[in-house]
Amino acid sequence: MTQRLSFDGDVVIAGGGLAGQTLALALHSAGVGVALVDVLPFETQLEDRFDGRASALAYTSMRMLDTLGAGERLREFTQRIEDILVCDGRPEDGLRAGGPGPFTLHFDRHEIHPGADGEPLGWMAENRHSRLALTEAIAARPDIAVFAPVRAVGWTRNAASTDLHLEDGRTLRGKLLVACDGKFSAVRRQAGTRSFGWDYGQKGIVATVEHERPHNGVAYEYFMPSGPFAILPLTGNRSSLVWTEKAAAADALKAMDREGFEEALRARFGDFLGAVNETGPRWTYPLTLKVAERFHADGIAYCGDAARGIHPLAGQGFNLGIRDAAALAEITAEQKRLGLDLGSTVGLQRYQAWRRMDSMALVAATDVFNRLFSNDIAPLRLARGLGLSLVDKIPPARRFFMRHAGGEIGDLPKLLKGESLAA
Repeated sequence: MTQRLSFDGDVVIAGGGLAGQTLALALHSAGVGVALVDVLPFETQLEDRFDGRASALAYTSMRMLDTLGAGERLREFTQRIEDILVCDGRPEDGLRAGGPGPFTLHFDRHEIHPGADGEPLGWMAENRHSRLALTEAIAARPDIAVFAPVRAVGWTRNAASTDLHLEDGRTLRGKLLVACDGKFSAVRRQAGTRSFGWDYGQKGIVATVEHERPHNGVAYEYFMPSGPFAILPLTGNRSSLVWTEKAAAADALKAMDREGFEEALRARFGDFLGAVNETGPRWTYPLTLKVAERFHADGIAYCGDAARGIHPLAGQGFNLGIRDAAALAEITAEQKRLGLDLGSTVGLQRYQAWRRMDSMALVAATDVFNRLFSNDIAPLRLARGLGLSLVDKIPPARRFFMRHAGGEIGDLPKLLKGESLAA
């Protein structure tokens, strides 16, 4: 890719991960001039690098990726999620028994998307394939200015722009700067925007496994005393595991040899999918919560994990970044059409108002669920199990939760409805 020497345009995005690339495509689709900055060589995003992680894409998120030209490529690697089973299962009465425990909540996509060709509840995609699809889409649009590999070292707010300074001495000028540089955003820190959050003292062990029997597109979420244990369907007879444990236990599991890990895995996984074997490396990631007190500063918007990073138990991290991108792109495109300042406080406050409620609802839900279910206190176990069973018996409640997880609640940006932003 041709190395850009300068940029003086509409929007500069600091951070070329999944959220940053999605936003770049969304802005470009609306005729907004955009620059994307990342510390990694852009070409490496095209490599088939395996980091173990996979993401559940809500059906509204896939609609948006389809509209932006990345969905068709990504779909080559994705697995439809047809059902989700949520269970307050313990080893002795859940997975070791070969299936969910007595308190189970079942989400069936036919309730909201009937018919053989109806949309699934979501799609499972390995992050390496999501990166590939997004990077190829950006590479096919040479007027998206890509600056990589290079590190941003700071920014300056001027009367009509927010300038991003690169370590090689270049300055990129944009009317709006968007921080997509992660949970510990350097842009947000320089802006002085405070954040709150905590370390859960847990780590997620991420691995891919093969199993004898087909998963039939069913995702399983088991709540164990040590934390959630998710079995997420991938293509073929494969699943992605997100196994939450206390930090020390997670480190011990990661350090085990293959034989020892698979023995521990079988004890936790059970045999409802037949024999199960680890494939590829395993990884651990610390689980933390961090939420910005505001989603913008003067001339700057925070998007993706820079706005909030949540516990992965609901699988909504990437989806939140996609929803941020959809809302911010729509507002920015409208501001440009009207000849308004793209970095104005009015536009940024609209963005925050649009995204804050959805974000905080998921922050609260994931935090409460993790704390409520990550214990083995008998009265709590009974109460939460009864709660799951109650929701399972109320169809409108089930459909509400499915639509909420699918990103279809509230005032949807056009891209999440599959509508173009092109004027």
